[in-house]
Amino acid sequence: MNSSETNSPIKDKSEEALTPIQWAEKACEALMFKFEPELLPPDRFHYHQGVFLSGMEKCWQETKNDAYYTYIKRWVDSQILADGSIKTYNTDELDDIQPGVLLFNLLEQTGDERYKKALYTLVSHLKTWPTNPSGGFWHKGRYPNQMWLDGLYMAGPIAAQFGKTFGESEFFDMMTYQAILMEKHTKDPNTGLLYHGWDETKAAAWADPDTGLAPEFWGRAIGWYPVALLEMFEYLPHNHKDKAKLTSILQDLLISLTKYQDADTGLWYQVVDKADQPGNWLENSCTALYAHAIAKAVRLGYLDAMYLPYAWKGYQGVIDTLKFDENGHVVIGQICIGTGIGDYAHYIARPTSENDLHGAGAFILMCVEMSLAQAKI
Repeated sequence: MNSSETNSPIKDKSEEALTPIQWAEKACEALMFKFEPELLPPDRFHYHQGVFLSGMEKCWQETKNDAYYTYIKRWVDSQILADGSIKTYNTDELDDIQPGVLLFNLLEQTGDERYKKALYTLVSHLKTWPTNPSGGFWHKGRYPNQMWLDGLYMAGPIAAQFGKTFGESEFFDMMTYQAILMEKHTKDPNTGLLYHGWDETKAAAWADPDTGLAPEFWGRAIGWYPVALLEMFEYLPHNHKDKAKLTSILQDLLISLTKYQDADTGLWYQVVDKADQPGNWLENSCTALYAHAIAKAVRLGYLDAMYLPYAWKGYQGVIDTLKFDENGHVVIGQICIGTGIGDYAHYIARPTSENDLHGAGAFILMCVEMSLAQAKI
């Protein structure tokens, strides 16, 4: 959608035959060409950059292409000052905590104490984060009492990795509580899907007056939740008291999502459960996150291998939408721009973008995970 007229569809069979990791590299190269490391939005430590560079870091781990590591480090070093302070970020938005996940690998590779100091600064904010009456994190300071699904991706993985890296076990309980509370109040028993958000006080304009729930199941928001859980599981103690509960939550959500995959394209819809409603459209970033999560859950033993074909079908569905620009760089389209909570009309009217940072990040995450799945065949 909204593709430039200079973009050409993928027709060459050699291009169609690229492996998943090669597609991940294509996306990294396209975004590195598009942006200098001082990525948009300018001078801000933010999850748009964080999710893209998290994908790039996973690509670097598989390919050992040092250009990716150098690119990540250059951006982080443009944001982390000599004394370990962070140049510009909002201390009351979970979105600005997320890029801290990039600091663990840099600390491991370099031993530079700036990264450790920045990690302590970021994660320590969570100890005093404002909460709703049930103890759920506000998504942003300007959204009192609102929990968004997105928030678990912004704070969960960094807190869990911090807990394991520095022996700060309180962060395990903190984030498993957030994950369980979020699912408890956003899960729809009929579909198994999670609503975009929940306001316990029911004060938000979008909140249902009886439940406080958001009106719809928005694709990308749902995607962040299982991706976050799987990242957390990599650092959470195997015998943690909440691990079994969260594993069940993960399984139920991913299995529920498979029922809404478009049979023809392999993609999922912007509003997940309303494929037949006027104006709804197929969206690439949520599809990439779902495919990633399903494949990773299978790889790590949380989901039966019978579900892996859904991931492959989603992966191929996204690949089938790709184009190339006049410079030969891949163009990832059908990506919903950043989106708050609203009604059906709100979601379907959202513009799409090409090579958007969180869309490209989701794509790279998917491709790297599908590469790992391919390696097991």
